[in-house]
Amino acid sequence: MTAKLPFNPEKEMAKAYNPKAFETPLYEWWEAHGYFKPEVAPAGAKPFVIAIPPPNVTGELHLGHAMFVALEDLMIRYHRMKGEAALWVPGTDHAGIATQLQVEKMLRREGTSREAVGRDEFLRRTWEWKAKYGGHIVRQLRRLGASCDWERERFTMDDGLSRAVREAFVTMYEKGLIYRGEYLINWSPGLQTAVSDLEVEYTEEDGKLYYFKYPIAGTDDYLPVATTRPETILGDAAVCVHPDDERYRHLIGKTCLVPILNRTIPVIHDTYVDVEFGTGALKITPAHDPNDFEIGKRHGLQIINVMNKDATMSEHAGPYAGLDRFACRQKLWADMEAAGLTIRVEDYRHQVPRSQRGGEIIEPLVSTQWFVKMRGLADAGLDAVRGGEIRIIPERFVKVYYHWLENIRDWCISRQLWWGHRIPVWYCQGCGETIVAREDPVACPKCGDAKLEQDPDVLDTWFSSGLWPFSTLGWPDDTPDLRRFYPTHVMETGYDILFFWVARMIMQGLQFTQTPPFHTIYLHGLVRDEHGRKMSKTYGNVVDPLEVMDEYGTDALRFTLLTGSSPGNDMNLSLDKVAANRNFSNKIWNATRFVVSNLNSSKQDVGATTMNLASMDLPDHWIISRHNRVIQEATRLIEDFNFGEAGRQLYDFFWNEFADWYIEIAKIRLKNGDARTQNTTRQVLVHVLDHTLRLLHPYIPFVTEAAWQHLPHAANSLSIAPWPEPGRIFEQAETDMKLIINIIRSVRNVRSEYNVEPGRKIPALIVAGGQTAMLTKQSHLLANLARLDDSRLQLTETLPEKPSDAATIVVEGGIEIYLPLAGLMDLAAERERLQKELAHLEQGVARTEKTLANTNFVGKAPETVVAKERAKLADMQAQIAKLRERLASL
Repeated sequence: MTAKLPFNPEKEMAKAYNPKAFETPLYEWWEAHGYFKPEVAPAGAKPFVIAIPPPNVTGELHLGHAMFVALEDLMIRYHRMKGEAALWVPGTDHAGIATQLQVEKMLRREGTSREAVGRDEFLRRTWEWKAKYGGHIVRQLRRLGASCDWERERFTMDDGLSRAVREAFVTMYEKGLIYRGEYLINWSPGLQTAVSDLEVEYTEEDGKLYYFKYPIAGTDDYLPVATTRPETILGDAAVCVHPDDERYRHLIGKTCLVPILNRTIPVIHDTYVDVEFGTGALKITPAHDPNDFEIGKRHGLQIINVMNKDATMSEHAGPYAGLDRFACRQKLWADMEAAGLTIRVEDYRHQVPRSQRGGEIIEPLVSTQWFVKMRGLADAGLDAVRGGEIRIIPERFVKVYYHWLENIRDWCISRQLWWGHRIPVWYCQGCGETIVAREDPVACPKCGDAKLEQDPDVLDTWFSSGLWPFSTLGWPDDTPDLRRFYPTHVMETGYDILFFWVARMIMQGLQFTQTPPFHTIYLHGLVRDEHGRKMSKTYGNVVDPLEVMDEYGTDALRFTLLTGSSPGNDMNLSLDKVAANRNFSNKIWNATRFVVSNLNSSKQDVGATTMNLASMDLPDHWIISRHNRVIQEATRLIEDFNFGEAGRQLYDFFWNEFADWYIEIAKIRLKNGDARTQNTTRQVLVHVLDHTLRLLHPYIPFVTEAAWQHLPHAANSLSIAPWPEPGRIFEQAETDMKLIINIIRSVRNVRSEYNVEPGRKIPALIVAGGQTAMLTKQSHLLANLARLDDSRLQLTETLPEKPSDAATIVVEGGIEIYLPLAGLMDLAAERERLQKELAHLEQGVARTEKTLANTNFVGKAPETVVAKERAKLADMQAQIAKLRERLASL
């Protein structure tokens, strides 16, 4: 390896951690050493594989990217450290509509257009644009620390994936799963293409509900009907009522007249109609409403398309032909008013479908398109989840998945665009034969004519991205990567595309490989602002992750996203929290500086020496035990995909136990202890810090690597250092240290309440009962950390007569602490303090008694849990008794 660490770990550590000095150099160092490749694992290691959700090649980094990178990088780094062949396959999506729009904008700035330059030149310019700007999002993913194997990077329109797409289309066509037909699709008049459901955003808007009369032919009678889109009246094919609706049953089978046009249509019945909504009579427009389309199919109704693809009215609109759809709405309603056919207009708030790209109102339109038959594919996708082959996290989304696949419609896969995978279908101009082929045909196989025209449409982007988990590994070829790394393991993505992408990957994976493409689906939520609002330019609350990383560092952003989120739930992002997590990076750096500065020449010896548990004192056993517990718990939580809780526990351990307590104890022992004590302390400091940095590395890779390199270590990089294994638990040491910490905290609190100067040492009398021997042995810790006068610190098992002029503390186990604060203590204030403490304990007793009175809890909870609650109750009751006794004496 020629690449060297971007800093010298043998030199003194900088006084402060500066993310900008480490992040890019460390990332380049990791990549240069091949640490992101699965081959870094031992030969024969089991694989762990994630296929990245490919961001759009047009993309700009946003918090959704930051969230999935943080989560997936955590999993990859964890499994890499577990010795597995961790492969994270990166890549980008060609993003049909988004990319085409970008290039069209560029052409307009040049004074030309897509139509003017023609298809071939437009595609050449699009590839040119992709080459220039397509790497931008990839560089931003690297900035987040994504440890992908970049040598395996793919693009949905590279040669290999394009061949996979054609193979998939032709295979499905040969099986009868792909067909061309008329169907109702989402049409974008501005983009002039069909768009997927994902590209339609529904916004709640103020509109109007128009009530009008549908005349019954040959009578003065009418059916009252309501609509939000009067212009579609011109395309009505029937009026529908519920068969059990007494108001209209007598009209079923009659004929009515389309207002103004006077075209005759039938009155039909269908249980789909909601008798409570509107008038209970429903106009049916099969060509312009998805539900009406289905009703129209059931009843064999005529499909009358009254709208052109540019959203003007067609020839079927009669006198309104050529008008814009909204101009037609106004003109038709005015004409109906003049004809006495209107009833009333009401304000109405409803969901309006708009194009995600252009913001215009989407028009449901019947069009000739290519479709995939979904029922059989969906049933296979349902069986894979129902049969336990695929697990969805969180589990509540299983019902959503079932609902979507049980109610699936055939999938429109054709798009009226130029950028994308062109549909591999050709039409013979000689005999009209349709040719579907894996390779471009040169002549018609039926008549031999060479005049062939390829279908002008391209495939929906989701068709190619549905093949992503296996096409990126070489399918349809039987490649070594496909054999070793497929199926993948986890698909991590946002819950909003569970159906649009994840379900399609499952269905296509089962169709083409007969295997689910992954065994676990992990869904994250949206990142909202600190007030819970969706981030948008309108609110002015969009947080740019690049700016956040510039100010606070990448680790701070990653740790905030990882510890602030839980599976499937939206999270609120506060920059104050990011700032706090930057402080956590500084805490790690400073703790490491302390440890390293105290190793001196013994650095290598400490790293090479095996710890001798027998030579350790109580604080050593305590921190080792607590550390082993956190290894055990963090590993369990990560394995169960509970990354947020694992991160929070690691944070609490490092800051609140290791840094705040053990390091403070270590300072005393390194200063005052004998050689054995000092050496043991150094060993424990290095061991716990080393292993805690390993535990934190998947969360915050940069600061942990930068700090770890200064410690004695065997592996070349923290990113490939073995994940810690839990060791021995010292139950008694944990119990004893918990008591010592409680005593020290309590004394510190009283000192603070009475404004005792920090440097002033005070006497103390501790009535410790059965804990007297243990506390006497650790009296130097009590004295140093609670600022007690060692020469006037008394520990006794019992005390018949309590001192009158002293502040009193009662802690767990009934231990009493008396602090003679002569001249500092106000008896009234002391009584008030003890009353507050008493009230707090009484509340705790009430809560615990309520828990123990719950027969459901007592009957179902493990015996150890119930016993713990009973012991806690008894301890609080003993503390209350002593506090009451002390209050009485005052």
